[in-house]
Amino acid sequence: MTISTRKERQKEELRAKILQTAKELFIEHGFEQTSIRNIAERIEYSPTTIYLYFKDKDDIFHALHLEGFILLNQYFRALEHVSDPFERLKAISKSYINFAVENGEFYDLMFINRSPINSINKEDAKWEEGKRAFGFLTGTITECIEKGYFKGMNPEVLAFTVWSMVHGVCSLEIRNRCDVISEENRQGLSDKACAIIIEIFERMHPKNIQ
Repeated sequence: MTISTRKERQKEELRAKILQTAKELFIEHGFEQTSIRNIAERIEYSPTTIYLYFKDKDDIFHALHLEGFILLNQYFRALEHVSDPFERLKAISKSYINFAVENGEFYDLMFINRSPINSINKEDAKWEEGKRAFGFLTGTITECIEKGYFKGMNPEVLAFTVWSMVHGVCSLEIRNRCDVISEENRQGLSDKACAIIIEIFERMHPKNIQ
């Protein structure tokens, strides 16, 4: 390994360490209450070192947001082979919940934790992965409508509604807000909730509407 290659790898490792530490602190204390100095102290580097990699705290958050949506889109890409859009929609719901449960810290940061989402919206390049994820859901619903499902519905509004339903399940699950549910029903609760959401989709099938 050449010296330049080793240095590049060390830079990548430190950048990853900064991001992982920032993610932990944002979740522990919130975005507003976390400073660059806090991050630097946790990894035992000077704040100046952090600024060699990121221009400010928002920049760190943007990088984490991007990582999270890249990961979510990997889950969705695994469903591109599902040719029937209605079956793909059901699979998206399951996959989204799996992503949240398996990547709770990222999900919390992306969708629950208070963060500078407005500044992300202004930076289209950094929000591209987020738009791609929602676009995959909206595109699938549009295909469903073209096939005769969800007649008369606005695909974007319906996509938002579907997202809201599964988001509710995910948020309660990863924030451990399910204690109100009896222990016998708590086992596999996310899967059970997802099955009910899918049943709602099934009931909206034109063949089931009299």
